[in-house]
Amino acid sequence: MDLLNANQIPATPASDKFDPKAANRAKFELELEFLQALANPFYLHSLAQQNYLEQPSFINFLEYLLYFKEKDYARFVHYPHALHHLELLQHSSFRSKMKKDEFFREFLHQKQFDHWRTWRELLNDPPG
Repeated sequence: MDLLNANQIPATPASDKFDPKAANRAKFELELEFLQALANPFYLHSLAQQNYLEQPSFINFLEYLLYFKEKDYARFVHYPHALHHLELLQHSSFRSKMKKDEFFREFLHQKQFDHWRTWRELLNDPPG
């Protein structure tokens, strides 16, 4: 699938073609799947290397996806780092750094790993 056309509705069964509710659901699921892929620093780096993060239409799509930060939509997101990375992708400095600096990708990956490794400890032993 062409990433620039990710906001287009995928082909649906004939019975769904005239069902706006089913079409909206398919679109939502596609956008959610793409958003969750943004949790992966290696995927972000790949997008940067392919120059997607420099294309205005793609940047606009990333801005559009910010609706997932709203309470009604955030509850569907399984990988919270996706929302954090989506927020970072709104900044041109982050987008350019992802393209130029492999060490930055590794840094993001390590920070993410450290969070996942320790988050249960924080839940079981709150500060204070």
